[in-house]
Amino acid sequence: MNLQHRIDLLVQLGKYIRNNEEGWIDAKEKATRENAWFISEFIDSSAKAVADIYLDENSLRDIARKYQIPETTQAPKTIGIVMAGNIPMVGFHDWLCVFLTGHNSLIKFSSKDNVLLKHLLSKLYEWEITMQNMTGSAELLKNCNAYIATGSDNTARYFEYYFNKYPSLIRRNRTSVAVLEGNESDAELSALADDIHLYFGLGCRNVTKLYVPEGYDFIPLLGSMKKYNYFFDHNKYKNNYDYQLAIQLLNNQQYMTNGSIMLIEHPSLFSPISQLNFEYYRDKNALVSELHDNNSVQCIVGRDWISFGNAQRPGWEDYADGVNTMKFLQGLQ
Repeated sequence: MNLQHRIDLLVQLGKYIRNNEEGWIDAKEKATRENAWFISEFIDSSAKAVADIYLDENSLRDIARKYQIPETTQAPKTIGIVMAGNIPMVGFHDWLCVFLTGHNSLIKFSSKDNVLLKHLLSKLYEWEITMQNMTGSAELLKNCNAYIATGSDNTARYFEYYFNKYPSLIRRNRTSVAVLEGNESDAELSALADDIHLYFGLGCRNVTKLYVPEGYDFIPLLGSMKKYNYFFDHNKYKNNYDYQLAIQLLNNQQYMTNGSIMLIEHPSLFSPISQLNFEYYRDKNALVSELHDNNSVQCIVGRDWISFGNAQRPGWEDYADGVNTMKFLQGLQ
């Protein structure tokens, strides 16, 4: 399958998602039944980003030109992909990079997200039968030439052990932060609420910690996040909130809440579901320098960095962990 054919199929897939055809509707409903964290609103949000950003024809052609992808890939490699499942379709971009470059992929789907991508691949198989020669799935990824694996810090150690004889791109735990100045507008705070709450805060690009100036007034921020109070209708989320609240009460710890999310002063970048950590800063430049050097930080949200509301809309080349997947694939011999 040549480059032009692959791009045509990807563009067709984007149209299929945007048209919200019956088969896609059924797949989304099934995904929600199998994983309660995948509510329809968040599936649609992720799917829209995939269709509009990754499967845009002009973007695909620009990427193909930038990386000088040949019309026909000589001696394609087989890439094993271990996909995450924390948010809907989170592994799509890894597969897309492999497919666009003309390599073959063997996918181990996450048990948390094994409906949506399988359905999209089935549509590609339907439109082009030879797709089955380029993309398959397996529980054990054997006889691959290289690997891309995403998991926790703990599973990353296992990946490094099992894949150490092969070229590999292994991703670990990451999260995102926001640096506030204290004079953000209502619109900026509302957008920040999206960066915090989208996908229930389960993505590596979700803001899980705030850095605020001393004397910061939290009341406007807490008010801006009330639009997500409907999370309390979600049993899994409410159970997490009740559990975290109980911990704070038992430990006699101070907290702030708007009724659906708690703000806790805590040094950790990572916060559990329904909790948002914060820390005061004095020297913003020193803080940002420290954050840029921290390998656990996926992105920084703020006026001088990723704009409020765009943390969960990564561009085509906003690669996870900051490692260029296309260059990795191009470097395979």
